Amino acid sequence: MSRIGRKPIAVPDGVTVDAKPGVVSVKGPKGELSQVVSPDMKVTQENGTLSVERPTDRGEHRALHGLTRSLIANMVVGVTDGYEKRLEIQGVGYRARLQGKALELSVGYSHPISISAPDGIEFEVPAPTQVIIRGIDKQLVGEIAARIRRTRPPEPYKGKGIRYAGEHVRRKVGKRA
Repeated sequence: MSRIGRKPIAVPDGVTVDAKPGVVSVKGPKGELSQVVSPDMKVTQENGTLSVERPTDRGEHRALHGLTRSLIANMVVGVTDGYEKRLEIQGVGYRARLQGKALELSVGYSHPISISAPDGIEFEVPAPTQVIIRGIDKQLVGEIAARIRRTRPPEPYKGKGIRYAGEHVRRKVGKRA
């Protein structure tokens, strides 16, 4: 009893997908990504769409089916459009700047913090209080953004720190005299 996913993945022109048992590779205009997937899942390509099949309706196969489908869809979007995360820096004297390919943060410590860009990731600093992280791997972009945010997370009393663009930080009332 084989089930095909209800949401096939559309593969745009210029993107090639190589689906072998256990490994799926996607190559597009922005680069190439590959992902190890469960050998139980069967990935087929027909007429410009990818579909993922699961062998049974057991819970573990259903979970792997959704995971595999979303990982492949993220790879297709990554090699065509790419991903980006935006960070905002708030605080007096807090700023970021590019030092070659590395990002240098001055966020209230006695020394600047330098974060080097791994392969496939690039930083952009349009303003001293904004950082943009770009790449084709969604997981790596999110991980680097979280690592940068972790250097000085936003604190609830004054709101100073590094936050995602659009992130709301719940403020607390300080002690009263």
